[in-house]
Amino acid sequence: MQIRPFTPADTDAVIALWSIVGLTRPWNDPAKDIERKLTTQPELFLVGADADGAVVGTAMVGYDGHRGWVHYLAVSPAQQGGGLGRELMAEAERLLIELGCPKINLMVRTGNDRVIGFYEALGYGTDEVALLSKRLIPDA
Repeated sequence: MQIRPFTPADTDAVIALWSIVGLTRPWNDPAKDIERKLTTQPELFLVGADADGAVVGTAMVGYDGHRGWVHYLAVSPAQQGGGLGRELMAEAERLLIELGCPKINLMVRTGNDRVIGFYEALGYGTDEVALLSKRLIPDA
């Protein structure tokens, strides 16, 4: 897999991948999420492409000067278990370390034990915090 920055030509394939793996939700418009990311650190929006150039993975990475974040880590179901998710996370961590980021955060939906296990195998642990959020701009 080749890991490279996202390009606008990837949009449809990325959204299709996110839909297939269950990352999209009705209250989050993935096209708007992509548009927003492209205004801030677009070089940290990673795409994994196979030998034919097809999008088979993604990771939307960011750093706010305090913590790094990874959103939309996705690997095509046909490619899962082959190390692509690990490669994307390793690249995300490498890029964040280059920026001086001391800690990385990510969110996994409660009950998604398979994905939690994936991150635990990479050395991630659960922080005892409550995640609070407030929608400022509705997508729909």
